[in-house]
Amino acid sequence: MHDVVIVGAGPVGLLLACELGLAGCSVLVLEREPEPGSPWKADPLGMRGLSAASVEAFYRRGMLHPLLKASGVGDRPVAEEPAQPRGAGHFAGMMLDPANVDIAALPFRLPGPAMDGVMTDLEAVETVLSERASVLGVQVRRGVAVSGIARDDEDDGVVVVRAGEHEYAARWVVGCDGGRSTVRGLAGFEFLGTEPQFTGYVVLATVADPEKLRPGFNLTPTGMYLRTPAEGYVGMLEFDGGAFDRSQRPTRDHLQAVLRRVSGTDVTLSDVRLASSFTDRAMQTTTYRRGRVLLAGDAAHIHSPLGAQGLNLGIGDAMNLGWKLAATVHGHAPDGLLDTYTGERRPVGAWALDWTRAQTAVMRPDAHAQAIQGVVRDLIGTRDGTTYVFEKTSGSSIRYALGGGHPLTGRNAPDLRLGDGTRLGDLMRDGRGVALDFSVDRRLADSATGWTGRIRYVAGPAGDDLGSGAVLVRPDGVVAWVGDHEPDRDGFERAASRWFGRPATG
Repeated sequence: MHDVVIVGAGPVGLLLACELGLAGCSVLVLEREPEPGSPWKADPLGMRGLSAASVEAFYRRGMLHPLLKASGVGDRPVAEEPAQPRGAGHFAGMMLDPANVDIAALPFRLPGPAMDGVMTDLEAVETVLSERASVLGVQVRRGVAVSGIARDDEDDGVVVVRAGEHEYAARWVVGCDGGRSTVRGLAGFEFLGTEPQFTGYVVLATVADPEKLRPGFNLTPTGMYLRTPAEGYVGMLEFDGGAFDRSQRPTRDHLQAVLRRVSGTDVTLSDVRLASSFTDRAMQTTTYRRGRVLLAGDAAHIHSPLGAQGLNLGIGDAMNLGWKLAATVHGHAPDGLLDTYTGERRPVGAWALDWTRAQTAVMRPDAHAQAIQGVVRDLIGTRDGTTYVFEKTSGSSIRYALGGGHPLTGRNAPDLRLGDGTRLGDLMRDGRGVALDFSVDRRLADSATGWTGRIRYVAGPAGDDLGSGAVLVRPDGVVAWVGDHEPDRDGFERAASRWFGRPATG
């Protein structure tokens, strides 16, 4: 019997396993693929951009240095003041200038090791997470394809997962098994959304005449193509209503024909080594939980890769769910805590789907969409427009509706620094919540003792307290409560009880 069985050993499943293992849960991960390595996960096909919010998740668990090392990125010095981002991404293939980002307009931005995003690849992310999961005692079994789930929704119920001739019993099951999730289907989740307008392709091949393709993203009257710096790595999409049969591997002739149509050239492809297809089908489950079965990552929501939101969205799911499920397993979760996972993350998923739909609408090869392209290009070329898109894609605009009057409540916590140099990120490595008390008389010290073991209490002056006297931060880095310079003990205790359960007595 395990506390949790996770189906899927991709980045989302492994990060969730690490969060649960850190909290002392017994975790088994089942993965269909027999080996972890794949050309689709390595550079260049596996290249992904982690947003600042995702990088912060690794930083708060002490995994930032290993991630940077595995990604071939050196450790970055911490600036004394908030710096310009190194990159700002794109919207519908229209690149943004990071120098145009107005950092003064970004909410509650403080300098820290994880202020910026990181270019990495799936292989590096999974390597770091696999090593940490092993240290935490997580079991990972590969070559195991799940074929059935027997659910018992009673409070003391057990979920049995069938895979081949074996059965695995657990208190909870989480499907992190991707866009074609087996768990989602077996558990009966409702999956709704919009059908595709285009088919996209990712190709690694020999391009006989690469000079015929302009570098970078190129919107054309017939679609879009992307020529990357990696030799032979080409992306393209064609507005065919998703007509290509994705159960088949695209042939060289088909790929060359599509590339010629969308580029308007007679470019020649040969020696196609790897190729895959995707669409802009955008779907989401109506809930992320059914009884003792939950979903995270692409199992709960799928969309096109435009804007590179998929991995970051899944990392946010895992961080939000991990501590809540662990508290439920250990029996000290307050009523309704686990249901806040759907309540908080589903709206973020819905936004991501709409974000990609908006890009699809702008990219359509018709006169109306191309007219809108011109308007959008002008808007995102402005300082306000660039800042708006960066704020959305970096994760800094996410704010959960937690109540409370302070504008920091519900947001990702900035990396607050105490007078002795200790940073909030350093205090979160064990997965507990953190109460920072900046008041002169350590006003919250007695109150915080009721949650010892669940909340780390730290007192002292701050380098920049952002106008607050105390801050309560959840294990996922979200600010749960903010007090003024004479923090209200009753307010703190209500917030602590709401997110961490009843205080210990005696």
